[in-house]
Amino acid sequence: MTVTIYHNPYCGTSRNTLAMIRQSGEEPQVIEYLKTPPSRDKLVEMLAAMKMAPRDLLREKGTSYAELGLGDPKWTDAEILDFMLAHPILINRPIVVTPLGVLLARPSEAVLDILPNPNIGPFIKDDGEIIIDADGKRVA
Repeated sequence: MTVTIYHNPYCGTSRNTLAMIRQSGEEPQVIEYLKTPPSRDKLVEMLAAMKMAPRDLLREKGTSYAELGLGDPKWTDAEILDFMLAHPILINRPIVVTPLGVLLARPSEAVLDILPNPNIGPFIKDDGEIIIDADGKRVA
């Protein structure tokens, strides 16, 4: 079983997602996408699997989104992909790939929907938010 996470260790959502994957019993392939961005073909493949357009995967916060004018609808999907590949910080994260699917794990607990073993036991996020209680129930 192979699980891959496109990860940013400085992102709390990404750290929480990675912790949930590991708590499920999987040791994922961790790709720090800022150091090793996906290829254009891989990014297109993941977008298709997530049924997302490139613009849907753009990250605004903490990026050059505004400076590059990426909110302007004039940019084509191909151009948005070019920007993402030139500036990987523009790729929203974490993206998780499992045999059960591909998704942008936002919020982090969304990853439970594509893990082979989603019954990970109690889980509390870095910020103290309870995701799964002591009885193994997902908290809304």
